[in-house]
Amino acid sequence: MKLTQSRIVTQDVPSLAGFYQELTGIIPDGSDEYVEFNIAGGGGLAICSKRSADIFGGGVAVPAANHSMILDFEVNNVDKERIRLKNLIQDFVLEPTNQPWGNRSMIFRDPDGNLINFYTVIHGEPRKCSGGDRQ
Repeated sequence: MKLTQSRIVTQDVPSLAGFYQELTGIIPDGSDEYVEFNIAGGGGLAICSKRSADIFGGGVAVPAANHSMILDFEVNNVDKERIRLKNLIQDFVLEPTNQPWGNRSMIFRDPDGNLINFYTVIHGEPRKCSGGDRQ
C-alpha cells in the first residue's frame, strides 16, 4: 500500500492554495474547485472545495474543522523558515524547538486552522515511528 496524497477540504480553494503556494514555493495545478501540489519525494497535497468533497456523499468532510491531523514537511533549516514565514503565518503553535528524537521542529496553523509541522533532522537520522517527525 502507498499513501499518495493528502487532501484538505476548504470553503475557499484559491485562497488556501495561494497560502500553500507561498509556503512551499510550488505552483499548484487545478481550478477553483480542486488543486494539487506535487511535493518532491513523491508525496502530494491536494486542496478541494466542500462542494467537490460532497460528491463522495453529502457532509463527509467539514472545512476548517481539523483537530487531529498534522501535515509534516521536512525542511533544510527550521529557523530560517520561521524567519521567512513570520508575515505569512498568523498562528505559531510551537516555536522552533529541539525534540528528544533528534529533530528541530515548529508547528503552526494554515488559514483554515490545519496544523503544519516543519522539521529539520539535527542529529543524524531521526528515529521514526511511522514517518515524518515524531511530534
